[in-house]
Amino acid sequence: MMTVSTSCYMCRFLVRAPPLKSRSAVRCPSAAPPGASGATSTSKLVLEVKERLAREHPGLPTGRYGRDDDDMVLWFLKDRKFSVDEAVSKLTKAIKWRQDFGVAELSEESVKSLYQTGKAYVHDSLDIYGRPVLIVVAAKHFPSTQDPVENQKLCAYLVEKAVNRLPPGAENILGIFDLRGFRVENGDLQFLKFLMDVFYYYYPKRLGQVLFVDAPFVFQPMWQVVKPLLKSYASLVRFCDAETVRKEYFKEETVPPDFRD
Repeated sequence: MMTVSTSCYMCRFLVRAPPLKSRSAVRCPSAAPPGASGATSTSKLVLEVKERLAREHPGLPTGRYGRDDDDMVLWFLKDRKFSVDEAVSKLTKAIKWRQDFGVAELSEESVKSLYQTGKAYVHDSLDIYGRPVLIVVAAKHFPSTQDPVENQKLCAYLVEKAVNRLPPGAENILGIFDLRGFRVENGDLQFLKFLMDVFYYYYPKRLGQVLFVDAPFVFQPMWQVVKPLLKSYASLVRFCDAETVRKEYFKEETVPPDFRD
């Protein structure tokens, strides 16, 4: 087994994606429906989705992140390229998940036991592209001893926190997986599948880029399994080293503590 000290060396042999140069590079691909005449057409589609949800799924909650939340409905319409049927289907699944999982009730106190391990957190500062930053420290993840349900709750809480910190005009967050010190016992395919579902079904288009930092040799087999499952999301992944994180994604004063010299 190759030691962790070789991680930077191994990163040079993995496919890299260039850093995103502007926020516009990660915005939704379609800002208006095909053939739309403007805001009026978009508003009609939002209203149509809301009416469908109210008629077909009256038991879904209302209010923020509910079936009558204009912003949420519009976001899912954009994600589904303004297909009303597809937006209704995906919104129904997302709202039911939020309700069943109790996302609105999650708090730092409710995930305290795992949150205090420092295995994952939302960075206090935005990156240089104005995105909230969610950091995962893989070496502190132990699936054999940590409750998988509690891990999922921590994940949902932090993703929700990061999305809620989006400043006006920003649409995506940056995910950083700190793989320094990663060992076989830190691998957790089931959790990664849950995380993929979260971003595909419940927070679509909210993940702007993912950095895998200083991936050691032992991470490569897991990546080969995970990559096909990511489908188009695999293009968001960039393998890099800690220095790249410091120099290309943050100002000197906003570098996350775990990545400072």
